[in-house]
Amino acid sequence: MRKRRKVSSYESRFGAPYGPRPLMVTPALLAALIMLPAAMATAAQALEVVVKGAAPDRIERQRREALGQLPLEKTPELPALRTRLTTGGHRLGDHVFIRIFKEESELEIWLKRGDQFVRFATYPVCFWSGELGPKLFEGDKQTPEGVYTVGRRQLRLIGRWPKSLNLWFPNAFDKQNERTGSYILIHGGCSSIGCYAMTDDVLNEVHLIVSRAIRRGRQRRVQVHAYPFRMTAENMKRHAGHRWHGFWRDLKAGYDLFETTRVPPQTGVCNKRYTFARATIAQSSNMAIRALRPRPRPVAVPEPSDAQTLARDPPDTLTCWQEPAPTDAEPGTPELPREAAIQGAAPNRVR
Repeated sequence: MRKRRKVSSYESRFGAPYGPRPLMVTPALLAALIMLPAAMATAAQALEVVVKGAAPDRIERQRREALGQLPLEKTPELPALRTRLTTGGHRLGDHVFIRIFKEESELEIWLKRGDQFVRFATYPVCFWSGELGPKLFEGDKQTPEGVYTVGRRQLRLIGRWPKSLNLWFPNAFDKQNERTGSYILIHGGCSSIGCYAMTDDVLNEVHLIVSRAIRRGRQRRVQVHAYPFRMTAENMKRHAGHRWHGFWRDLKAGYDLFETTRVPPQTGVCNKRYTFARATIAQSSNMAIRALRPRPRPVAVPEPSDAQTLARDPPDTLTCWQEPAPTDAEPGTPELPREAAIQGAAPNRVR
């Protein structure tokens, strides 16, 4: 008597001994399918934030880097670093100052010569994310603008970008303005969700210059000034209607001061705004950005000057005067609606 063959459960259900298992729709799978469109929309929104306002040249540099078409245009001759240093009268270990310009996608390195800084090199920034304007909160995919410093602890040697410069965001200004974020770097590669990406070869040179200045040149902190654009009068006029024009006007005071003295200025934070003063080489190389305590303004002290006057006759010390008390509303000023008046009020105050 022939032994009867055992029939598989699949064969008994579908009439064939072999084939793929049927898809079992479980509650977990059903929930995942329901959430899939929302997840795809979120990813699309994140991508939109990263490239929002991105000029075509940023996308083109990403394409070239992905294809290995390096170095990018206007990159200095990287293999000849020591020759370039000698020609300019510099050496590794000279004190450093860095400026970044978003709109132009450029990073400048200035090196100390005598009692001033001179521009040593300008590098293309391969990619930065977001649009013109400061970083506001964690996850907004926005590269920051403002004044930052890099010290020994910020020569990052771990993580995805072992050679990078940590800007230590948020600084004192960002904290006063309740801005959040972390691990904002100047790093290699050509992709970014809040950092400045420089390509690996360019970052290697920048990191070498900065690390030697800190470790051998005994520069305690390297100032990094990140601007939306070169802050000329023409560019400021072109962006006069921008929502961040007031913030940029404050930054321009520091920009103009450096253009005049060729020494990175002292930087403080007063009443949630940047304030600047003339600095010596020693002050600029050891400066920490600090919040200043407002003091009553003496009668003889005039109101703060504009950027041009500050650059022409800068103060030698950082000062922070108390803001004037708000004046009473003029007659005829309409009252705020009740909803605005009680916004944020504790429940025991609202009856």
